[in-house]
Amino acid sequence: MDNDVSAGSTTTIVGRLALGITLLAFGLGVTGVIDGVSASDAVSLAHYVGGVALFAAGLLALRDRDTVNGTAFSALGALWFTWAVSAADHTSANGAGLFLLLFALVALTLTLAGGDPLGQAVHGLLFLAMLVLAVADFADSSALAKAGGWVAVASGAVAWYAATAVLAHWPTVLPRRAAGRGVTAAG
Repeated sequence: MDNDVSAGSTTTIVGRLALGITLLAFGLGVTGVIDGVSASDAVSLAHYVGGVALFAAGLLALRDRDTVNGTAFSALGALWFTWAVSAADHTSANGAGLFLLLFALVALTLTLAGGDPLGQAVHGLLFLAMLVLAVADFADSSALAKAGGWVAVASGAVAWYAATAVLAHWPTVLPRRAAGRGVTAAG
């Protein structure tokens, strides 16, 4: 098995942990799977961990010339901060849907920007989560909102795994297979 664990500076590890924890708390709150816990319970965590800490990790990554993670962490930190400070505002469902749609577009940009496969998976799942949640707000659909919450949980789990894998020396890439049937590697 390939144990490529080179995809992680300390800043990237901290940023992915912050993003992972925020997405897990937010997603689990949206799903309602834990009795008495809602997305609004994730506001403080989203404010400080998803907002401030993630934004700071982004600035440090940019200082280290890591433009992909620096841009991702800074942009997502600003979005989580904005969500947290505006959570108490009584915006319309369409206003909330628009914010989530814009959040999704940022995540799509980050997915297409490249980087390592786990980072792209995190951003791709985040895009899908925010898109489904935006549609759920526009359509006033609690079933779609729960589905979006579960996709956010998946994105958070991948972000957490990506950070933990580097620290624990777990695999960060899938092993490669031979090109076809009967193909062997020449030694």
